[in-house]
Amino acid sequence: MGKDLKPHIGIFGRRNNGKSSFINLLVGQEMSIVSEHAGTTTDPVKKSVEIFGIGPAILIDTAGIDDVGDLGEKRIKKTIDTIKKIDCAILLIANNEFGSFELDLARRFNDFEVPFLVVHNKSDLVPLEASTAGIVKHLSGSEIIDFSTKNPNNYDDLITLIKNTIPQTAYQKPSLFGDLVRPKDVVLLITPVDSEAPDGRMILPQNMAIRDVLDNDCICITVKETEIEDFLKLGVKPALAVTDSQAFGLVSKLIPEDIPLTGFSIIFARVKGNFEKYLEGTPHIDKLQDGDKILILESCTHQVSCDDIGRFKIPNWIKKHTGKQIEFEVVPGLAEINEPLTNFAMIIQCGGCMVTRKQLHSRLKSAIDAGIPVSNYGLSIAYLHGIFDRATAPFRKMNK
Repeated sequence: MGKDLKPHIGIFGRRNNGKSSFINLLVGQEMSIVSEHAGTTTDPVKKSVEIFGIGPAILIDTAGIDDVGDLGEKRIKKTIDTIKKIDCAILLIANNEFGSFELDLARRFNDFEVPFLVVHNKSDLVPLEASTAGIVKHLSGSEIIDFSTKNPNNYDDLITLIKNTIPQTAYQKPSLFGDLVRPKDVVLLITPVDSEAPDGRMILPQNMAIRDVLDNDCICITVKETEIEDFLKLGVKPALAVTDSQAFGLVSKLIPEDIPLTGFSIIFARVKGNFEKYLEGTPHIDKLQDGDKILILESCTHQVSCDDIGRFKIPNWIKKHTGKQIEFEVVPGLAEINEPLTNFAMIIQCGGCMVTRKQLHSRLKSAIDAGIPVSNYGLSIAYLHGIFDRATAPFRKMNK
């Protein structure tokens, strides 16, 4: 799953515009079937590639946007769904054709705030005309480059254009703790080991937190919740304590009030999610009524246990806190949500450690646009345990 955290670049266009040949050139190997027959590509195909100036990235080859028939409609739907998961798009045209298919894609890119560039492919057969370039820039606002996979003489110019188009936030990873601590500070990470923890390993958010603390030249102390009191007896005062949100209730009682305390999920919410909307939406928990429905969004797929935080613990805590009969719907990974978002009174998203920032934002965009309150696991749990203000205080202080 680590590869899924790399920036995602989608390749779009009509059938037989050379998308597969184009992506094969970028990765330096034949990973997509190349054929002169239109409609060869079916489901989106992913491939890892190293792009100079960007680093590791995922290229996604999509089916032709002009596909036909019942199967073609399904292919197009998957192509459109891909837009929600990418950081940047490359729209391939050929034969100086730029019409309704391309304009529709450009509109969808803009709707999901996906920056894109246009490549006029197969220039060895039909060169780009100045009139076409003018139309593309006027109607889409995108840069355009003339290119040939058979004679890629301006390959470096293409890579430069890709680098200038994709947002730096897609490949330059922000620090989790950089603006919260200073070098040589002690950071206390509290990591319960429960039934969901992988045998002999730590979960990804904990691993990422440890690495980020070290990258910020701080002293990282990692303990289970059962050893907090033993650590505090050493007389060392952490600059920040971070706990698994499931242990908020216990940990908040053990960590003195003068030590800033937050959760791993909240740390990730600030870096990846729409943190302001989370802060605004979380208190909606107190407004829930009988019969309301909450959508729980997991960004990974995993084996479910009775200790599952999203499927059991959060629902039970919400029912206990509100005293209301609430319904819950869980959607794992980036799977499609099969009913209107307006059916839900609230949406609660996991920390999102397994997906990109863009994927998380796109997943919640429609709900936010519709005015549906959104929260995340850590913020909701902090609210349900009465320590919402304390757990968010370090970040509210940063925003002042």
